[in-house]
Amino acid sequence: QVQLVESGGDSVQAGESLKLSCKASGYIFSSCGMAWYRQILGKERELVSSIKADDTTTYVDSVKGRFTISRDHGKNTVYLQMNDLKTEDTAVYYCVADVGCLYFSDGDYHKTIRQYWGQGTQVTVSS
Repeated sequence: QVQLVESGGDSVQAGESLKLSCKASGYIFSSCGMAWYRQILGKERELVSSIKADDTTTYVDSVKGRFTISRDHGKNTVYLQMNDLKTEDTAVYYCVADVGCLYFSDGDYHKTIRQYWGQGTQVTVSS
């Protein structure tokens, strides 16, 4: 059973930093990509950053140069380091596991057929 647990959200001042963590379990962590999405109140969820199984990364333009995604395979954890935070970064941040993650069940390996989402962690940036 795939589980994702985020932590690290907080209320900070503009210009400060936060590091979000997402602990994954229930599948082979290195077998698929991970991503961070955010949802600003009243808006649709937005893909902030992703890291593929080969560790290539992507970022939405608004966070390039400020946010860094990384993963620790030994800890089954993906991180989002957020520097120089702005008020417009205020949102609920979600950790997501890609479709196609490998897991072992009933004596064989299988692939997940949908994305899995964490419960979200609130980031609030004030001026």
